[in-house]
Formats: sequence, C-alpha cells, structure tokens
Amino acid sequence: MLSKDSLQFLDDLKANNNRDWFLENKKRYEVFKKDYHKLVGDFLDIMKPLDPSLEMLEVKNCTFRINRDIRFSKDKSPYKDHIGVWISSDSKGMNRSGYYVHIARTGSFIAGGFYCPEADDLKKVRKEIAFFHDDLEEIINNKNFQKEFGDFDRNEKNLLKNPPRGYEKDHPAIEFLKLKSFETSQKFDFEEVLAADFVAKMSKKLIVLKPLNDFINRALTSED
Repeated sequence: MLSKDSLQFLDDLKANNNRDWFLENKKRYEVFKKDYHKLVGDFLDIMKPLDPSLEMLEVKNCTFRINRDIRFSKDKSPYKDHIGVWISSDSKGMNRSGYYVHIARTGSFIAGGFYCPEADDLKKVRKEIAFFHDDLEEIINNKNFQKEFGDFDRNEKNLLKNPPRGYEKDHPAIEFLKLKSFETSQKFDFEEVLAADFVAKMSKKLIVLKPLNDFINRALTSED
C-alpha cells in the first residue's frame, strides 16, 4: 500500500509540474520514492513465488524514473504524475510479456500481456497463435480470466481492419491475428491503493495472466 502523503505528492505534482516546484519539494519526493519502492518490493514478494520466471527481479528492475521523455511530446511537463510498476522476466535486449500496475488520480489500472510489439516480435506471436490458437482460446476462456479480464483490450489503434499479410480471413483465430497489441486490463479506484490488502488483492488478479504471459513468451523464445 501507499501512504496518503504519497498520493498527495502526486496530486500536488500534477498541479505544479515544473522544475522549480519539484526542487523545492525534493525532500517530499525522496519520501515518496521510498514509498514507491516499498510498494514494488511488496509486489515482488507475492508475485515471485507464483511465477518462478520473476525470481531474479529486483525492485530497480520494475520501477520507472519520474522524469518524462519530452523530446517528441507536445506536453512538455517534466515529471510523471503517476506510478508505474512493470514486472517482467525480460532480459537486456529481449522483449517479454509481463504484469503492469498503473496508479494515477484518473485512470488507475492493472494490465498484462505484450504491449505494441515490434514487427519481428509481432510476427512471432502471430505465428504462435496461428499454429496453437487452441491453447490461446483455452487461456482466454478460463473462468478466472473471464471473470477478471474477459478478453484482450480491443480498439481502433491496436486492431487491424483486414487480416494481416499471410493469413486468410477465414482462419479460425483471425480475430486474435488481427491484433497489433496483446494486452488486457482492469481498472481500479485510485483510493484503493491505501487499503492494507491492495498488493495482495491486485497480485491475485495479475497472476491470472500468467498463462497468457507464458504463451506469449513461448512465442518470443521459440526457435523457428
């Protein structure tokens, strides 16, 4: 769980997103950072025994810098006013599927899967789906997956209108193959992070995504 002071820091940062204010409140940031890292450590303590692929992770592997990359953004606000926790077995130079927690005043959610893969990785995942779609359908149709997430997130940005090159429109997994991104998510209320059981509750939901992550990571690591 996070403290009320940490949530207030995020609110105040959102209202005063500039370097001068941040420097004036550097001590508050340091307290917030410790709270943030403690939250990540709590997630790892629960998730590691449930997913052995995460065993080598440390807190530093799952956190994000508070500074925004504003080089190509119209929004020049220098700091992030949200918390992100990325828990994945990815190694240097290798993309992997994983678990994500996003904490923000507006738009808090948990998620998992593989977000916007590069072209080569996208081809690998589609190939796995094409040959082993029965495995994926079993994962998606699992009662716990259906209860918590229902389906992949689908919108105009991550869904092709037509079949991808090399696949017929009548392929039995065509609706999966049209996806350009393979993530699923569930929203939660910002204030829930104050609950003593927040990490345990969200970890229980996130681990439902382990079979999906295993399927995607199998695709990314299999030899052609």
